[in-house]
Amino acid sequence: MSMNNSPNVFLDPNANRFQVNIINESHDNNGTSQEDVGSDPPHYEETSFTDEAHNRLRLSYRPGKRELYDNFLQNGEKTEASLHPYDTHTKMYYLQTFGHNTVDPVPKIDYYRNTGSVSGNKLNRPSLLDIHEQLAKNIAVSTGSVERLANGESTAGDETAVSKEEENKSGFVKFGWVKGVLVRCMLNIWGVMLFIRLSWIVGQAGIGLGVIIILLATMVTSITGLSTSAIATNGFVRGGGAYYLISRSLGPEFGGSIGLIFAFANAVAVAMYVVGFAETVVELLKESDTLMVDESNDIRIIGTITVVCLLGISVAGMEWEAKAQVILLIVLLIAIANFFIGTVIPTNNEKKARGFFNYQASIFAENFGPDFRSGEGFFSVFAIFFPAATGILAGANISGDLKDPQGAIPKGTMLAILITTIAYIGVAICAASCVVRDATGNINDTVVPGMSCNGSSACSLGYDFSRCASQPCDYGLMNNFQVMSMVSGFGPLITAGIFSATLSSALASLVSAPKVFQALCKDNVYKGLHFFAKGYGKNNEPIRGYVLTFVIAMAFILIAELNTIAPIISNFFLASYALINFSCFHASYAKSPGWRPAFRYYNMWVSLFGALLCCGVMFVINWWAALITYAIELFLYIYVTYKKPEVNWGSSTQALCYINALDSALALTTVEDHVKNFRPQCIALTGAPMVRPALLDITHAFTKNNGLCICCEVYMGPRKLCVKEMNSSMAKKQAWLTKNKRKAFYAAVAADSFRDGVKSLLQASGLGRMKPNTLVIGFKKDWRNATATQVENYVGVIHDAFDFELGMIIVRISQGFDISQVLQVQEELEKLEQERLALEATIKENDFEEGKSGICGFFRKANTLNISKHETKKESTINTMQSMHVGEFNQKLLEASTQFKKKQGKGTIDIWWLFDDGGLTILIPYILTIRKKWKNCKLRIFTGGKVNRIEEEKLVMASLLSKFRIKFADINIICDINIKPNKESWKFFEEMIEPYRLHESCKDITTAEKLKRETPWKITDTELEAFKEKSYRQVRLNELLQEHSRAANLIVLSLPVARKGVVSDYLYMAWLEILSKNLPPVLMVRGNHKNVLTFYS
Repeated sequence: MSMNNSPNVFLDPNANRFQVNIINESHDNNGTSQEDVGSDPPHYEETSFTDEAHNRLRLSYRPGKRELYDNFLQNGEKTEASLHPYDTHTKMYYLQTFGHNTVDPVPKIDYYRNTGSVSGNKLNRPSLLDIHEQLAKNIAVSTGSVERLANGESTAGDETAVSKEEENKSGFVKFGWVKGVLVRCMLNIWGVMLFIRLSWIVGQAGIGLGVIIILLATMVTSITGLSTSAIATNGFVRGGGAYYLISRSLGPEFGGSIGLIFAFANAVAVAMYVVGFAETVVELLKESDTLMVDESNDIRIIGTITVVCLLGISVAGMEWEAKAQVILLIVLLIAIANFFIGTVIPTNNEKKARGFFNYQASIFAENFGPDFRSGEGFFSVFAIFFPAATGILAGANISGDLKDPQGAIPKGTMLAILITTIAYIGVAICAASCVVRDATGNINDTVVPGMSCNGSSACSLGYDFSRCASQPCDYGLMNNFQVMSMVSGFGPLITAGIFSATLSSALASLVSAPKVFQALCKDNVYKGLHFFAKGYGKNNEPIRGYVLTFVIAMAFILIAELNTIAPIISNFFLASYALINFSCFHASYAKSPGWRPAFRYYNMWVSLFGALLCCGVMFVINWWAALITYAIELFLYIYVTYKKPEVNWGSSTQALCYINALDSALALTTVEDHVKNFRPQCIALTGAPMVRPALLDITHAFTKNNGLCICCEVYMGPRKLCVKEMNSSMAKKQAWLTKNKRKAFYAAVAADSFRDGVKSLLQASGLGRMKPNTLVIGFKKDWRNATATQVENYVGVIHDAFDFELGMIIVRISQGFDISQVLQVQEELEKLEQERLALEATIKENDFEEGKSGICGFFRKANTLNISKHETKKESTINTMQSMHVGEFNQKLLEASTQFKKKQGKGTIDIWWLFDDGGLTILIPYILTIRKKWKNCKLRIFTGGKVNRIEEEKLVMASLLSKFRIKFADINIICDINIKPNKESWKFFEEMIEPYRLHESCKDITTAEKLKRETPWKITDTELEAFKEKSYRQVRLNELLQEHSRAANLIVLSLPVARKGVVSDYLYMAWLEILSKNLPPVLMVRGNHKNVLTFYS
């Protein structure tokens, strides 16, 4: 490829990375080519990049700044790669890729976007067919459009999409990792526990175990943070937080169950944090003796006002909410700094009496060990502290509002965990190094010289708090929840910190709950909740979700009994953490090539350990709350699984399912087939499964949950059209099987003939041991009207099945299987119905717009009258067409197509087991009788025998069936199979084959030989005479079937075998016709003469 090295290229300030030079075909470029010779590097081999033609568009790389290249990689700039090829034979312009005239585009991010992507416009690359097939027609384009495309501008269609996208994106408020994740996580993790419970925890557990408790809680959150980071960096993350991460990893069943309880937990958490804030305010009112009503009602009043204010901030938009969070964080940081400053400010006598002595080594040593009291222990204290470590998903929950979720979530979450852990440990150690466990608060409890002391650190510091051992005291780490306020430099700042911690957590939860709930509703996992999916404003705010969260929070605030619900909420959060960890493990374990997280600092086994740890912590916190959580999650999981939402997110569950299936298939190949494990594995030549449903239903009846069933279709005709049609309909027909709950696969081939296609299917279908062993085909009812080639192909398929050692089942029902005409009529009626509904909607819309008086209203009414007349005329046309179609509608055919879907009443399945084929003829009806729809049918056995040995033959057959453990109602020995049929039956047979006979014996030898060459498919007199006895038998069998099995629900009959190359196709079809004529549904079965039954254990 030649490089354009002209100076103006480098001086152009608006240079793009790629340059498309547009050259008219009529121009002579010899000069340019010569100019390029000296600048091109030498070519050592021929490639597609050589300049083999001079009338082309050249693509050249422009040397420029590295930032342009990086920006292209990140943002996926539009290049000429998205352009289409143009005609090279007209006097028009055309485009090239890499200086070569080709449809192939260069790699580009826009080809990999999802439809409806908010980060960019999805483009469709040329299909493989576009590249592989010859261009069907020339595509002309104007000069201006080429120039526009060459400059990287979109086409008209793209411009609409881009403008719409820009319209949607304009005004979006997107947050970086600091404001969007770090600030939120820190505020949510730091709660009131930091200010009013941490001192008590370190008093109970001591510094040593207290730090271990903090680190253990941090370990749980850190592992979850690592797992969250791994999942969040494995592709683009949309809104929905924990729900989005879990559902896209484990599927809608897990995601839908945890998403609902996670959103509910966040909603109730709003009430918990607001009540915590209200309680603090009420305490202040109580101290100043300014209660409004009483404590409980004051909490409700203040809580209600607070929630309304928080809702206003949230509804105002994410930008206002983010500003409020930053202000609250500043207040919180000042309050924490105020505590640390207070620890070094010299204490006074009042504070000493309350147990605060600044940093003292003796206090540190005394408080280092545990001193559990009031029945507390390590795990109970851990259970109280652990909720203080939660909140790590606050940033992930608004993932849809982050500029770069993949970078922001790992960075912000892990840094927030680190900072908050250091703060917790610092506050715990500092508090336990400055304050003793028990203090009286009395400044007169000093040590008097000569007075005995209990040897505590307080004694060495001049205070005697020994009476706290015998009576309760109000101060010290163990007794005073306001230790941080006492130690701090300025007490009210701690109160401000408590306000900040509670309000920030409440605000984060108030935002998280609707966002997660909206994402859940958008996915339509729970169809009844789709009402809450709608968003409003530039940020797609879930206003309806905010209102619902407000209602839930208000309900729990008014109840004001949160001590019972609090453990359940903590367990809801822990269940989310457990599933996030399990999601990371599961995705790694499934080894899907799509699992490529950019975040590398995770380990699948650590994630699994984290999941188990979360489950353990759930029981440590509250065992009954853990059981309730599991029960709710299991119920929702079963519900979502039962409803089967129509989503496909490429979850690790699908990947692991594939791996398990592959491993099982490979494991099967190492095991030899055994007769005890034989099961019918069928290829059913149904064509499109919806066209011959009855054939599929009878096959499905004995393969469902038992064996393989593949519905096969052969496309015949021009290969290009066949392949295109086949590829476009594969997914649709497999979806039809799934929708109609048919446990079967769909396969199709394109072939020159029906027989060639079936031959390919017989040889290539299946996988390992899961290969078809039986071919199921419908009887060719129209064989007498078909061409000789079609009959030859049909009979050839039977011969091929026997050649490949497959069993053979030919199914015949009186009405035939093909209902394509019925489907066509139904499709036409549906279209007419849609037109009628659309017309009604138009008229209703016009009626709704009426209402204004005057001339305009008059003309609107006139217009409506015209539409009404048109509607009446249209409806009458529809009614006429419907009545016409109903008249043509073949009701019997429709009923016949559904006969195997219905439950069969009491009756019989008659088995005419005339020849031993290995047992398939008896196994198929036995399997049917163990199905729900056929269980009321009894098996009757018919077999051939001698007149003088009827009883012996019955005993032999009964003994054989009992050894096979097959129950039967009756055994009939037919002794007169080989006698001649009556004259009427034989005459019918002769008349049936008459059009296909050669009658060579009536002609001279030359004429006879000529006829044989011209019509080799005809039945010769020699052949008919040679197989006369066999023809007699088929006709006679039909008479016996008419006599004994006319009332049966189903007849299973041994299929006669025609010797290949000896029995002509038409004679064989005549045998099958006469054998199964005028009977209930018939299965003509022939096994491959290998045992499928055994009486050995």
